[in-house]
Amino acid sequence: MAEMGKQKSPEFEELDGFIKKSGLEGKQSALIAVLHQAQHIFGYLPKEVMMFIGKKLQIPVAKIYGVVTFYSFFNTEPKGRNQFKVCLGTACFVRGSDKIADALQRQLGMKMGETSEDLRYSLEAVRCVGACGLAPVVLVNDKVYGRLLVKDINKIIDAQE
Repeated sequence: MAEMGKQKSPEFEELDGFIKKSGLEGKQSALIAVLHQAQHIFGYLPKEVMMFIGKKLQIPVAKIYGVVTFYSFFNTEPKGRNQFKVCLGTACFVRGSDKIADALQRQLGMKMGETSEDLRYSLEAVRCVGACGLAPVVLVNDKVYGRLLVKDINKIIDAQE
């Protein structure tokens, strides 16, 4: 049975079950799929999870770490339940996303790249989300908020409560 620290972890059991059920054990080509599933299960990819995946797929942990840190959609630190991503790409920036970003930082009491201690919020700047026609844009989890004004920020935060 998989363990994290000294306690048995249902998350490791779930990941192990996914790998076995999918027939991925020992298959290095399955790394990205397994990393996505692991992040879905754990919320992020700590060292212990990368070590577990390395053992199961027979991949050196250094290689796994390289993949995890190369792709921006993988996280090595816990993220908040509500992940705010402010687009600072050209179209959004020209239309005031810098002011939106400042307002979010003030209202959430945190800086870009931070996660609240209670793991309720994460705030991140991104370069482009492909919704230039809706600029300025903020993504919260999988929801797109477009044509934003600073006055809209409180409503968006309150909608995540």
